[in-house]
Amino acid sequence: MPLDQAHALHQSRLAALQPILGAALPGRARLALEIGCGHGHFLTAYAEAHPEVFCVGVDLLADRLARAGRKSERLGLRNVLWVQAEAALFLEAIPSDVRFGGPVFVLFSDPWPKRRHWKHRVLQPAFLSALASRTLPGATLCFRTDYAPYFAASRQTVDSHPDWRLAPDLPWPFEQPTVFQDRAAGFQSWIAVRK
Repeated sequence: MPLDQAHALHQSRLAALQPILGAALPGRARLALEIGCGHGHFLTAYAEAHPEVFCVGVDLLADRLARAGRKSERLGLRNVLWVQAEAALFLEAIPSDVRFGGPVFVLFSDPWPKRRHWKHRVLQPAFLSALASRTLPGATLCFRTDYAPYFAASRQTVDSHPDWRLAPDLPWPFEQPTVFQDRAAGFQSWIAVRK
C-alpha cells in the first residue's frame, strides 16, 4: 500500500475510534486494560470480580469481540468496553486526559517466533513508551506467555525501558485461565511497574 494511502487509512481509523473512546473513558476513576483480549474470558471475569474498575478489552478481530460482548452482556456487566483496534492505534485514540491506573494485561500475545517477524511483537520499545504515556505512575503491566524465548526477550525489553521497572515481588493480580493458558503445557509471567 502506498504511504499516502496507509496514512489516510490510519487517519480514518483514528477518526472513527476517537469518538467512541471520548464518550466512554473520560471521568472514570479506575481503568484497567487488556491488549489482545480474544474472546473475553479473562477480562469478563476480571470485570465481574472488580465492579469498581472500568475495563477495556482491545483486539483486532471483530468475531472475537462479538463473543466477548455476549459474555459480558449475559452477566449484565456495565463496567467493560470491547474495542476493535490495533494496540498502538488504540493508545493514540485515547482522550488526552485519560490515564489507565492498571493493571494492563498482555496475555499470551502472538510470540511471532520467526526472527524476521519479531517486529510484529506487541512488546516493543515504542509500544512501551506509548503505553507509559497513557498510564499513571505505579500502574502495572502484567505479561504472560507460554513461549520461553518471547518471555526472555520481552523481559529484557521492559527491563531496559526508561519508563518501566520489573517488579518480581508483586503477586499476579488476578487468576483466570485464558483459552491459550488452558492449552499451554506451562507459562511464565512478569509484572512491570510504571515509573
